Amino acid sequence: MTTPSPRAVVLAGGKGQRLAPYTTVLPKPLMPVGEHPILERVLQGLSRAGFRDITISVGHLAELIRVFFGTGEKYNLRIDYAIEDVPLGTIGPLAFIENLGENFLVMNGDVLTDMDLADFWKDHVASGATLSIATHARQVNIDFGVLHRDEKNHVTEFVEKPTIPYEVSMGIYALNARCLKYVPRGEYFGFDKLVLALLAAGEVVRAHPHRGQWLDLGRPEDYEAANRMVEE
Repeated sequence: MTTPSPRAVVLAGGKGQRLAPYTTVLPKPLMPVGEHPILERVLQGLSRAGFRDITISVGHLAELIRVFFGTGEKYNLRIDYAIEDVPLGTIGPLAFIENLGENFLVMNGDVLTDMDLADFWKDHVASGATLSIATHARQVNIDFGVLHRDEKNHVTEFVEKPTIPYEVSMGIYALNARCLKYVPRGEYFGFDKLVLALLAAGEVVRAHPHRGQWLDLGRPEDYEAANRMVEE
């Protein structure tokens, strides 16, 4: 008996307001990076990682995306579509998608990364976690001297222009079906609300750090960087 291929949901329903005015006539997932749309590169990555059944959640200019990618044959994929008549957030569309399986992948349709999606998937399934989040290291540079004080306003520490590291979500998640019981049907429900609900319920949420390349192309500067990277 063959094991069914893992299922993936690609979120491509946003209006891409941060990339306006380009996205007034072209949905963000069809914005080109080099010679290929962003979403095409995402689908190619999923195909290489062994994902075959893909649901693309679409909203803004949905028909253009459906016409471009069709049923996915040219990518060796089986693609279907979930239509957002009204915006449902990052996680809200999952309430209307059937047969997701015991575990499934969810990712934004505007993410470019060299992360090994197959390894990420295997680690999630082996861990038994309710949710796994791909994370990337970022840092913020403070241009001032930072001081700490106590309740008497006595300075206890001073750091000149510190750099503060932190971890951010890459927009790539692996979910166990247990997550679905926390997702309300027909309501706007973002990823942040899911994480808070899982933590409050004592569910296991794990991070999967990635130290390679990652660009979230929702920001103009990252979109420009992606095109420069492809050219190089």
